[in-house]
Amino acid sequence: MINAFITVRSKSSRLPEKCFLPFGDMTMIEHIIIRAKDYNLRPIVCTTTSKEDIDIVKISDKHGVDCFMGSEINKLKRWKDCCLEFNIDKFHSVDADDPFFCGDEIKRSYELLEEGYDMVTPSPSSMNGGATVGYSLTSDVVTKACKDIGDDTDTEMMWAYINKVNNIKVANLEDPVDFIINQRMTLDYEEDYKKLLKILNLVGHFGTREEIAKCLIDNPHLKDINESKNREWKQNQLNKTIK
Repeated sequence: MINAFITVRSKSSRLPEKCFLPFGDMTMIEHIIIRAKDYNLRPIVCTTTSKEDIDIVKISDKHGVDCFMGSEINKLKRWKDCCLEFNIDKFHSVDADDPFFCGDEIKRSYELLEEGYDMVTPSPSSMNGGATVGYSLTSDVVTKACKDIGDDTDTEMMWAYINKVNNIKVANLEDPVDFIINQRMTLDYEEDYKKLLKILNLVGHFGTREEIAKCLIDNPHLKDINESKNREWKQNQLNKTIK
């Protein structure tokens, strides 16, 4: 079974406590958990030791999934310690602000890890905001990346640190041959939330990549809801550099 680290904390500079926002008949984090279960992944909620994240732990318990509390800002250390806690040698990172991740793409990514790669990067459309698949990583490469950084280092852009590890094998996941999501589908702004809610109402909690892609084609007005934030989002991604 694929270990899916649901990386989540309540703190957010642009949209505070977005993981607790209502999403249909549940919260956003609950949607992420049940969607992972529906894809037969093994969800492990990877949150922080902050008292603000205690409710995330309670939600994990409610849904009967494992939860790990680790570093608040050093995401790599949180992952490394979570791997140690659960004796895990590889995992896929599911960001809790990407509600329509695709389990089939995650499985394609994970298969590359099993072929001997240390890291598998998201597909190009996901990197551009489509957010259907994250990173697959071995615990070994995460441990090596943590070796020369302090416990209080902000590693949100973790790939920049992993790329400094010598002699690692990296694969780049290709986009699927059809039904590519070419719109930004990650939750960072209020406008994103409005758009994602509308998509949820059309495809439900378990909408497939095919259903979502068709939904976006059939409802071209959805693109306009958060398009004004695309430039800001891209600039924000560029600004996240190692200090």
